Amino acid sequence: RCAATSLRGRLPRRLNTDTSRPHNHRATIVGAYSYASQTSSFHSGGTSHPSGSAIADSASAYQTAAAAAMALIAASGGLVLSSSSATRNEAPDAHQNLAEPHPGAHPMPSKAGTDNICDGAPSLEEMPVYRSTQVAKNDGSDGRPIWMSYGGVVYDVTGFIANHPGGSEKILLASGGALEPWWYLYRQHFASDLPMRMLEKMIVGRLDERDQATIDDQMEKEAEKEEDPYDREPTRHPRLKVHSEQPMNAEVPQDAITASYITPAELFYIRHHHPVPLLDEDEIETYTVDIDLSAYGKGTLELSLEDLKKMDKEEITTTLQCSGNRRSGFNEAGDRTSGTTWGQGAISTAKWGGVRLKDVLKLAGLDDPIKAEEEGYENVCFESLDGMSASIGIEKACNPYGDAILAYEMNGEPIPRDHGFPLRVIVPGYSAVRNVKWVSRIALSKEEAEGPWQRGLNYKMLPPAVRDAGTVDLTKMPSMMEASLYSGITEVGPSDLGEDASLKPGDKVMAKAKGWAWAGGGRNVVRVDVTGDGGKTWSTANITEGGDQKFGRAWAWVFWTCDLPAVIGEDGKIELASKAVDFAFNHQPESCAHAWNVRGLGNNEWFRTSTPVL
Repeated sequence: RCAATSLRGRLPRRLNTDTSRPHNHRATIVGAYSYASQTSSFHSGGTSHPSGSAIADSASAYQTAAAAAMALIAASGGLVLSSSSATRNEAPDAHQNLAEPHPGAHPMPSKAGTDNICDGAPSLEEMPVYRSTQVAKNDGSDGRPIWMSYGGVVYDVTGFIANHPGGSEKILLASGGALEPWWYLYRQHFASDLPMRMLEKMIVGRLDERDQATIDDQMEKEAEKEEDPYDREPTRHPRLKVHSEQPMNAEVPQDAITASYITPAELFYIRHHHPVPLLDEDEIETYTVDIDLSAYGKGTLELSLEDLKKMDKEEITTTLQCSGNRRSGFNEAGDRTSGTTWGQGAISTAKWGGVRLKDVLKLAGLDDPIKAEEEGYENVCFESLDGMSASIGIEKACNPYGDAILAYEMNGEPIPRDHGFPLRVIVPGYSAVRNVKWVSRIALSKEEAEGPWQRGLNYKMLPPAVRDAGTVDLTKMPSMMEASLYSGITEVGPSDLGEDASLKPGDKVMAKAKGWAWAGGGRNVVRVDVTGDGGKTWSTANITEGGDQKFGRAWAWVFWTCDLPAVIGEDGKIELASKAVDFAFNHQPESCAHAWNVRGLGNNEWFRTSTPVL
């Protein structure tokens, strides 16, 4: 067997694909992360900030946990950074090639880590064995490669760093060490086989069993001490279509998307990157958000929930959609992309209540946004209790017609934990990632927000020809902001078939369809076209809800129905397709092949669905 086949055969004993208990391990970072994001306590200069307002002056929740993790690792007697054993397998000296295995090991295959390891490469058992000290020295410093280990296997990930979907900053935290602690927190790695299949091409050898045993033992010891950060997740509705449980990523079931124009909170799609922050009663009572204009010379204003509720309240009905909605269509049209394989259900609509963002910024001292922008302060940055950060332009944040708000209500009730309690940003018409949940700090800045969600690969659509993000300059590519144009079909039914047994492939029947359409940027959807013969003929749908929104401020979707002729295919099915048209007369493209990108973002091709009639 080749090494990749061997790997698949042996990993299950350490890789439990049940994401509720991956590996049966507790990461060393759990305690620090749990303290940071679950109790929402952050520290800066020795001062406790229950609201999380000191994130601006200190590391994010994730970075705080990462630093604590590395300290725990270093103090554990060599879990990752060193080995306490001194045998014939000692690490090489300073003059020895760091990629060279310890004496007595098999030669390293020349193709490992660059080509498909099944192409004539040796089996995993035949590959070299490395000590953790050897892995640790390959940390990318001084021109060295970047190695990591997982489940007893060593990988050279140097060429993958720029392509890491979670951003290069995060994966570099594991340089020269074990992935187990980090994957325990970022459990989306267990939601599919893609991470392991990608790693198969990067194998350079095996980790000495004694060192892997040390990693396993230390993880088990920490499991006895620390609390799992996912133990106190909210209860979710059983009808949600779950893609991963930890962190929770779930879409609306197809038949529920258009069941109600306002999506019930319990069925609103969920997209998380981390455990959901949990505040106790005292922390809720003392929760504040910092409005930081210090870079602009105006200082920082701290506002409590009660302060915000005393301001003029605005209610905005808007649709939110994950940038990766319909990613599965890219996977069907071309190469597999990275990320959750959403269908069409990563979209929902709610009525949000809160305070206009422009009013909050003005209260903090931003009297003239145009002047601030002319002086280079073009970005309004948001930071979350879970360490996530994103930003939007000042022109959107302060536009009186842009309707961006700080929301504390969802559908007339306090925002549920899954959707941002106690406070989230709502940026109508923008990709949902800019609508930051659990917001704790808002800052005016000359630079866009730091982190992978704004500057990294996560939300950047690379050209179709680019397979390696390391070949492009991500800093010159904008992140997804204003959303494009989309539609979907949720129900299909023949309307006049009866008991007609004479129907055959090629015949036409009348079909009835129901669906939704939405355009970003407040652009009204002016028409939805539906076809039942592959686009040869089109029928115009009847917009039943949402068609009366203000011109240029149509933040929410429309619902539609359509009766149309459809041709029965050779497989006994009819295939319908929908395409929306917005007030700029943009049309959805027929195919997503021209827009394929490694992250699988922004699929807005015609929505197609097949229904059997014979």
